[in-house]
Amino acid sequence: MQRKEKVEARLKRKKRIKMKVTGTKDKPRLCVYKSLKGIYAQLIDDQEGKTITGISTLNEEIKGQIKSGGNIEAAKKVGEYIGKKAIDLGIKHVVFDRNGFKYHGRVKALGDAAREAGLLF
Repeated sequence: MQRKEKVEARLKRKKRIKMKVTGTKDKPRLCVYKSLKGIYAQLIDDQEGKTITGISTLNEEIKGQIKSGGNIEAAKKVGEYIGKKAIDLGIKHVVFDRNGFKYHGRVKALGDAAREAGLLF
């Protein structure tokens, strides 16, 4: 599959998911984005259109603990930290938005680590 076709397929999946998945203040959307060099996670309140909190492999807290931002180990750290941040803000329930990415590898590792940190989805 060509690169362009792959991106278009992901954006098509993303659009389909976005129609069903929305976040509120009580149950925000945990949105995940991954690139070759990093992984990013945000808690978003779609009703107000605001990001509550976010973390990525570029944050100083995580950057010193990992060798590379584009592997499963880094995704687990990001999931762990986003889970801790959410619990500190009083958020237990979230809606998981995989952003069109298939639920395996780094996306799955982030989700599992967030669950272990105490988030429910």
